[in-house]
Amino acid sequence: MRDCDVAIVGAGVAGLAAARWLTRRGARVVICEALARAGGRAFTDHPAALGRTPFDHGASWLHSAERNPLARLGQCHGESLLDTARTRRRVAFIDGRLATEAELAARDAAEAALEAALIARSDHPGPEQTPDPSFAAALDELPPDPWHANIEAIEATLIAAADPTRLSLADWRANRLEGTNLLPPEGLGAYVLHLLAPPADALALATPVTRIDWSGPGVALATPRGTIHAKAAIVTVSTGVLAAGRITFAPALPETMATAIASLPMGLLSKVALRASSADRLDLRPGCFVERRLDARGEPFMAFNAWPRGRDHVIGFVGGETAWELARAGEKAAEDFARAELTRLFGTRAARSFAPEAVVTSWGSDPTFLGAYAYPLPAAAAARLTLATPLATGRLTFAGEACHPTLAGTVAGAFTSGRTAARMVWRGVAGEKV
Repeated sequence: MRDCDVAIVGAGVAGLAAARWLTRRGARVVICEALARAGGRAFTDHPAALGRTPFDHGASWLHSAERNPLARLGQCHGESLLDTARTRRRVAFIDGRLATEAELAARDAAEAALEAALIARSDHPGPEQTPDPSFAAALDELPPDPWHANIEAIEATLIAAADPTRLSLADWRANRLEGTNLLPPEGLGAYVLHLLAPPADALALATPVTRIDWSGPGVALATPRGTIHAKAAIVTVSTGVLAAGRITFAPALPETMATAIASLPMGLLSKVALRASSADRLDLRPGCFVERRLDARGEPFMAFNAWPRGRDHVIGFVGGETAWELARAGEKAAEDFARAELTRLFGTRAARSFAPEAVVTSWGSDPTFLGAYAYPLPAAAAARLTLATPLATGRLTFAGEACHPTLAGTVAGAFTSGRTAARMVWRGVAGEKV
């Protein structure tokens, strides 16, 4: 392996963003990626089970487009992006029947009231209140509502991919995704690789880093293909990989950094995609968001995106502890859960409507990630900024979605974090004023 100015560990969005920023300034960069592909958790596939149409295993949307640099970058390059909110419609089932318009309006009102109350609770905790409780504990303080279980499931288990009893309320508040969500027609993973493709000679695929010696004056990264010597390293792997010790550090990371990693466990959001086997579309328009009103908070929950972009499949989303339980039980367990939920909603009609093949994502069992994205435990929201703090005047820096305080869990957060890390590292490597 050749020596370089900056070694980047991980060719996900953060690593690719850092490499793009650095190479444009003449830096010699090597990106070490454990997988045989780039993109990380932004991964577009074309599975046979879905008729070879694009399918994003991980990130799908460009959230908060008004402040999303990846959306602006794509628009500058003439990329077409879809605003799916224009065609999206919520469909809810209550006790086996479709919710009425009045009931859907009540759901919207409950969501608005809950969010307003939790924002106020987070921004101005009372003198006897815990400053940063869990999302669930804060919700316990509110008068109950029949829709609270669903809203909690969506806000915590789906959007944050976390168990609501373990999710920091302050972090939920900081990372609320407001504004327009845009969708690249051919998949977000493909979109990212098109915009951020690094120079071919900078990318070392199937090259996991197992040890980083940052004792100085530079860094040395051990890989199966040899040792890389660099002036600095940017590490963009998930907190799940870091917590599992799949990369060792010499010297060991400071206690503050180790604590930050432990305070940012990986959440899990899994997808199950099923293709229609007939012309029956279950009376659902393309882009419908389908949910079942839960009987109790904490009940296993899966929501569905029906016929996205007019295509002939549905995608079920399951997150938090239910997703982890299904992942531990094996790929078939998540598929069976999705089919059972659809049958619960649509009866035997659902069993006749879908092909026997399915696509099930595997972020929880993939040793390269060990989860979907990171969330902080209660009272640990500051761990994101701690993780992003450079060590040894920039010789070792961490980046990725887990490091961003307001766009966590998104490609925008990873992209911005990668560029920020690159700027900080370049100060030390080249003394550049930025």
